[in-house]
Amino acid sequence: MKKLAVISGLALALTIGVSTVANAQERVRWRMHSAYAKAMPVAGATAFQIGDEVKLLSDGKFDIRVFEPGAIVAGTQYYDAVSKGAVDAAYGSPGFNVGKNSAYAFFAAVPFGPGAGEMLAWLRYGDGLKLAQEMYARDNIHMLPCGILPPESGGWFRKEIKSLDDLRGLKMRFLGLGAKVMEEFGVSTQLLAPGEIYQALELGTLDGAEQSVPAIDRGLGFYQIAKFNYFPGWHQQSTVQELLVNKDSWNKLNAAQKAMIELSCDRALVDQLAAGEAGQYAIMRQNEADGVQIKMWPAEMLAAFSTAWDKVIKQEVAQNPDSAKVWDSLSKFREDYKIWGERAYLK
Repeated sequence: MKKLAVISGLALALTIGVSTVANAQERVRWRMHSAYAKAMPVAGATAFQIGDEVKLLSDGKFDIRVFEPGAIVAGTQYYDAVSKGAVDAAYGSPGFNVGKNSAYAFFAAVPFGPGAGEMLAWLRYGDGLKLAQEMYARDNIHMLPCGILPPESGGWFRKEIKSLDDLRGLKMRFLGLGAKVMEEFGVSTQLLAPGEIYQALELGTLDGAEQSVPAIDRGLGFYQIAKFNYFPGWHQQSTVQELLVNKDSWNKLNAAQKAMIELSCDRALVDQLAAGEAGQYAIMRQNEADGVQIKMWPAEMLAAFSTAWDKVIKQEVAQNPDSAKVWDSLSKFREDYKIWGERAYLK
């Protein structure tokens, strides 16, 4: 809590400084897409809050109009729209962009990977953000980390999963690198936008899904259909959210306007993590009351997932030079981090 107070206090002090020059700003009008519906818990309101904060800090001279999924582009399909300037910015997750470059997955979440603190350390004080911004810049995009979530659940299933054999033949919604691990066990995976998952479960075109933390998953209605919810979320121990900005739009901003965006994203990093940690226990109890069985992955299944991940990552870095570069950076950072991370925290 002390860390959050310090960060929030610093952001407030900086934003006061930014607001003193608001009257000197030229008027700017942006259109921003959100991959998440505003009503979605924890992360859904973030894009809209950014718009409100920037407008407030600029005295109304920097107006960001935020659009719900589907209003301009489909929920997760915003990459090209930002790149080509159809929208000035978009809010979502790097994991949604793996169709453009599979290495983007590393900037969202890594199976058996770092928690939120370690992930942010790599992004901000390692090479993580530098590598991400270099990759996005190839397509005329400026990327900012703009939110981070705590560990997800390990998935929702219509039937109990007692062994690896029970996974074979299942159809699941799964994000990023974890999807490739599940495919090693005969799972057919696909990436659906959050708002599309419930209907797919209801119609039986999906047997299971992973999306996010329990509060977000409940808001999407999974508990009504998939009564088996597994933990831990080995595939996403933290999940970074992104703000993508068209490079031309970004370069037209002056330093103060850029600072408004950056400070709002820094606030989102703190707020999402705090809200994500605070908002789960009551939801999990409510899920249980509604007939959801909260299960733990057996140790032998987690070990099998880990072994499969070792295979998947070797294949990924062999196939994609960007993945090899990013994985090398993250792996070296995590190895250095161990002397601190393995000793500093109570287990």
